[in-house]
Amino acid sequence: MLAQQHPEYLIKQLQEYKNGKRENAIMKGFASALSDDDMRNIAFWLADQKAKTGFAQDKELVRLGERIYRGGIADRQVAACAGCHSPNGAGIPSQYPRLSGQHAEYTAAQLRAFRDGVRKNNAQMTGVAAKMNDREIQAVSDYIAGLR
Repeated sequence: MLAQQHPEYLIKQLQEYKNGKRENAIMKGFASALSDDDMRNIAFWLADQKAKTGFAQDKELVRLGERIYRGGIADRQVAACAGCHSPNGAGIPSQYPRLSGQHAEYTAAQLRAFRDGVRKNNAQMTGVAAKMNDREIQAVSDYIAGLR
């Protein structure tokens, strides 16, 4: 879900697909054809679009996800997601992306990619995800999907 995403974040991701820092064959092909102006135009257009409201699916899992999102996992030094992505998931422009309403499947896939060393373009997220198990990743992803 890219609507209402911070344009600075989108530009950074497109540049990283283009230069290979973030790996994805489809996105690399797309981003490689874009100029810096194209990237800015796409990013600011997407930021101006209205995001659709997402929803969580698993009531029990969401409770765990909320605890992780708001308080982290203290015994493993996993920081609270809200500290960087804000309590309502709006993120912080040019620093941390908007997460609220993001599809749970996408968020979980990205967290697993950070944890497993597949996605290497953010050391902070790699460190956080490295300390999370599949259930915790799914829980926080489901919570984020319904976050408003």
